[in-house]
Amino acid sequence: MKTQEKIVQTAGRNVLGEFAPDFAHFNDDVLFGENWNNQDIDLKTRTIITVVALVSSGITDSSLKYHLENAKKHGVTKKEIAAILTHIAFYVGWPKAWAAFPMTKEIWSDTCDASDAKALHEASMVFPIGAPNDGYAQYFVGQSYLAPVSTSQVGIYNVTFEPGCRNNWHIHHAQKGGGQILVCVAGRGYYQEWGKEAIEMNPGDCINIPAEVKHWHGAAPDSWFSHLAVEVPGEAGANEWCEAVSDDDYNKLK
Repeated sequence: MKTQEKIVQTAGRNVLGEFAPDFAHFNDDVLFGENWNNQDIDLKTRTIITVVALVSSGITDSSLKYHLENAKKHGVTKKEIAAILTHIAFYVGWPKAWAAFPMTKEIWSDTCDASDAKALHEASMVFPIGAPNDGYAQYFVGQSYLAPVSTSQVGIYNVTFEPGCRNNWHIHHAQKGGGQILVCVAGRGYYQEWGKEAIEMNPGDCINIPAEVKHWHGAAPDSWFSHLAVEVPGEAGANEWCEAVSDDDYNKLK
């Protein structure tokens, strides 16, 4: 059996050596000095067990970050950590796994192929890109993706557009209430109302769209773009899809 590297920890003494010397001793000498150096379990497996235990307990602070980084250091891949969190979500609670994913994506973001712009875009936001938006493909120029966030009470969807992708002009009809709210969560895109100048959208920007307003939205020519689309409740609501945004008008945007 190959001898694994020796784990040495000094954080306890560095932070609590004077205030709580016994705690520092147990942390550095027993937990890490003895337990982590036990070779009955290999280090990669031990890091996975530790991450699972922390996420199961709802811990998402610096201790989880340390152990996620440790897991990556000892060979846990991006696909493996995503599968681990997905698996344990069914047993320890979906919200706990959701809470762990932002930190996880940040730590493994540099493992994306620099040429894979889609993967880099997904790594930059908390929401998934989702599946190809085939059901509405006829109303889009270019490829879009759809990930449901909420399908009860109020519909919320993360819509992602590849560079250059945009939806057709359209109108959200309603006799009362209705309309839509857009919240940009990643990338750069545009929103435009009929007869008005296009508005650039960046992460954190919010657009309120009343019912009966003709408009379109989509990615900038050189950027992936994702926004949350919030369906505002209304009476007798219906969407009317109109003509595509012309290439001439779209190409005027930068």
